[in-house]
Amino acid sequence: MGQVTSLFARKVVAVAGDAIDARAVLASVGVDVDEPWDAKHMLDEDAYYGMIELIAEQMDITHLPLIVGEAMRPDEYGALGLAWKAAPNLLGSFSRVVRYWRLWTSVTRYELQETARGMLYVQHRKGIRRLGMRISIEATLASSVSLSRQVSPRPFAPIEVYFQHSAPRTIEHHKAYFGCPVHFGADTDAILLSSSSLFEPNILGDEGITQFLVSHLDKELAQIDDMPALAAQTKGEIARALSEGLPKMGDIARRMGLSARSFHRRLAEQGLSFQTLTEETRREIAVSMLRESRFALSEIAFLTGYSEQSAFNRAFKRWMGVTPAAYRKALE
Repeated sequence: MGQVTSLFARKVVAVAGDAIDARAVLASVGVDVDEPWDAKHMLDEDAYYGMIELIAEQMDITHLPLIVGEAMRPDEYGALGLAWKAAPNLLGSFSRVVRYWRLWTSVTRYELQETARGMLYVQHRKGIRRLGMRISIEATLASSVSLSRQVSPRPFAPIEVYFQHSAPRTIEHHKAYFGCPVHFGADTDAILLSSSSLFEPNILGDEGITQFLVSHLDKELAQIDDMPALAAQTKGEIARALSEGLPKMGDIARRMGLSARSFHRRLAEQGLSFQTLTEETRREIAVSMLRESRFALSEIAFLTGYSEQSAFNRAFKRWMGVTPAAYRKALE
């Protein structure tokens, strides 16, 4: 399962404001509200969607993705955000995301497609279209439009916007925010961009700074290629330890021949979180075992480190949006 930067979770919670319990909501994905924002701190994809759904229990989130998009700033995205701002034009800005999207997420892939009407900026995302995912997809495209408006010398609006999922109860706010027709139930998740807007020089475009940032981003991207080995090894050790109860980071570090401090540093260098890897491992084991009817729910709960089935049920619903029993029934 993929990961997303904790920046998105923090921004969603920040714009929700006093309508939610920010500390509790962020704690549900292992983020301390008092810690500094760190775009390299990654969260499990399903945990992030579950967090959004938790917010939906406390407030109406129909317009939340638009507010999140409007609040996004290039500087908050680290070197990639600065590269967006320093690109010579919007085509350069979007091209940076297409190349370096893995620095933000392993969930979504971005692509630019030429069409007769303009350039289509497509976001590819797999998985069940649960509420959390739908809101995340809308927020992502809303953010792209907001960031474009912040660097464009003229008022910016896409030609059209497309979402694969069905429309919320009202789309008037979506049309007002994007400033163009918005289509739900489409074949893709994308924004259609005019050639004239793409080739307008960005306000702060700087070729020298762009080259420096691109060099830096290339190095960051190369480091990501080392992530699967460490993540896979860690999750393997967690899986082997779960039958004895929920493992501690120090125990897993010793299994891997590392001190707790060295293990924590290696995870941090690659934007990984022990808590996130533990949650991923528990979820993956649970999903795999639910496909086998011979395993009782109580047995699955025990083998994923839960002392009580009720705690397992709550965790699974947070991960997948449904209870374990409902998930198993849907597989029949």
